[in-house]
Amino acid sequence: MGLRFQSHQEEISFTVSTNRPLTLFEFNHRLREEIENALPHRYWITAEISEARVHHGSGHCYLTLTDKEAGSRSTLIAQARGTIWKRQYQEIARYFEEQTGHPLKNGLKILFNASPRFHELYGFSLDIYDIDPTYTIGDLARQRQETITRLQKEEVFDLNRKQVLPEVPQRLAVISSPTAAGYQDFVSQLEKNPFGYAFRLALFEASVQGTEAVPSIKAALHRVSLQQQAFDAVVIIRGGGSQTDLLCFDQYELAATVAQMPLPVLTGIGHERDESVTDLVAHTPLKTPTAVAAFLIDRLNAFEARLEEQFLQVKDIATALAVAQERRIAQLMGQIQQRTSRFLQARQYQLECQTRTLSDKPQKYLTEEQRHVMCEELRLTHSVQKLLSAKEGKQQQYTQHLENHSQKKLDAGKRSLTHLEHCVQLAAEQKLQKAQINFQKNQQRLIYGAKDHVQVKGHQLQLLEMDIRSHDPEIMLMRGYTLTYVNGKLLKSLDQLKVGAELQTRLLAGSVTSTVKKLKEPDLFD
Repeated sequence: MGLRFQSHQEEISFTVSTNRPLTLFEFNHRLREEIENALPHRYWITAEISEARVHHGSGHCYLTLTDKEAGSRSTLIAQARGTIWKRQYQEIARYFEEQTGHPLKNGLKILFNASPRFHELYGFSLDIYDIDPTYTIGDLARQRQETITRLQKEEVFDLNRKQVLPEVPQRLAVISSPTAAGYQDFVSQLEKNPFGYAFRLALFEASVQGTEAVPSIKAALHRVSLQQQAFDAVVIIRGGGSQTDLLCFDQYELAATVAQMPLPVLTGIGHERDESVTDLVAHTPLKTPTAVAAFLIDRLNAFEARLEEQFLQVKDIATALAVAQERRIAQLMGQIQQRTSRFLQARQYQLECQTRTLSDKPQKYLTEEQRHVMCEELRLTHSVQKLLSAKEGKQQQYTQHLENHSQKKLDAGKRSLTHLEHCVQLAAEQKLQKAQINFQKNQQRLIYGAKDHVQVKGHQLQLLEMDIRSHDPEIMLMRGYTLTYVNGKLLKSLDQLKVGAELQTRLLAGSVTSTVKKLKEPDLFD
C-alpha cells in the first residue's frame, strides 16, 4: 500500500512495507523531510490575520493566517498557523506599528517573508522572519477608498448633511460608553456652560472601540431612530485611545448607517489628524467630545445674540417711528398757523380798503359794515379754532396709535423672552427631578449590590482559604513533591544555575545535596 501527492510537478511515493506499517511519527517525519526538501527557501506571502496572540511566558507571537475567496468577506479558502519567534518579534512589531500606526491585530492584511515548517507533533506552520508594512498601509487605504466609493455610488454619502440641524439643538441622543472620559468631559462642559443653557441628554450605551464597536453603535443608532421625534440631533463621542481604535469608524456598515440616520449626526471621536469615513458622512464632524460641546453652546449663544439683535431693531424702529410722527405733527401745526395768519392779514387789508372807500357814507352803513366785519371775524375765529381742534385730535390719534403700536411690539418681545425663560426654567426643574429620582434608585441599587458583593466576596474568601491550605508546602511534600534550593533560594528557573552549583533538595523527611554537571535549555518541540 502507498500514499502519493504532487509537489513541484514531482511525484513522491511513500511505500509502506507489507510486513510492518509506518508509525504516525515515522510518517510525519518523512513528510517533514519531503516538505523541507521541496520548499527549502523563504517565500513572500500575503494573508489576513484572523488571530494574533503573544505568549507572555516565552515572548513568541502566534498568528492564525487566512486567505478568503476573491470578492467574499467570509468564505475561507486557506488557513495556516504562523510563528514569529521572540528574537524577531519585538523588532518586527515595533517597526510595523511605527510605519502603519497599528499593531499586529485581527483583520489586518500583511505581506510577510516566511519558510514552511512541519513538526511531527504540532503539524504544519510558517516561521515568519519579516513583514512589509507598506502592503498593509496600501490595503487599509484601498479599503477606506472602496468604502467611500461604495457610499457615493449608492447615493447615501451626502444624505445626513442634508438633514436640518435646529437653531437651538437641546434634546440630544448621545452614543458613547458611560465610563469613557470623553463622555464625562462632554456632559461636564454642557452642564457648566457660562450662559446657563439647559440641555436634555439621553445616553444610548455602546462600545466605541474594538471588534464589538460596529454592531454596538449600529444597535444604538437603531434605538435612536425608533425615538427620533424626541431628539434634535445624535452625538457619537469617544475619548482617547490609539489610532487602531478608529478602524471601526472606517467600516462600511457603520458609515452607511450614520449616513442614512433621520436625524443630523455630530461626531467627536477623539482624533486630531485624520478623518474617518464616519466623520465624512456625518452632518457635523468635530475633533473631540469637548469640541462638540463647544459647538452646541456656541450655536445657542449665536441664536440668543440674534434674538437680542432683533429686539433692539424693533425697539429702534418704534422709537424712530414715534419721532417721525412728532415731527410731522409739529410741521402740520406750523403750516396751519401760517395759513391762519395770512388769511387774517388778507381780511384786515380788505377791511381797511373798504373803510377808506366808505368813509364818506352815512354812519349807519358804517355801523352795519362794522357789525358785518365782526361777524366775519367771529366766524373766521370759530373756523380756525375748529380747524385747530381737528388737527389736535388727529395729532392725539397719531400719538395714541404710535404708543399702542410701540407697546404691542415691546409686549410681544417681553412675552417671547418670558416664554423662553419659562422653558429654560421648566427644563432645569425636570432635569433636577429626574436626577433626584435616579439618585434614589441608584442608592437602593448600591445598598443591595453591596450586600450581595459582601456575600460573594465572603464565599470567595472561604474558597481561597481552602485553596491556600491545599497548596501548603508540607502537604505538597506529603504528596511526593520536593523543593529544590540553590544558595538558600527556591529554584524556579535555569537562569539561577550554573555548572558546578550545589543544590539542596528537601523531602518530606530529610534532604538531599547534589551538584549541577550539565544544563539543558527547553526545546518547544521536544
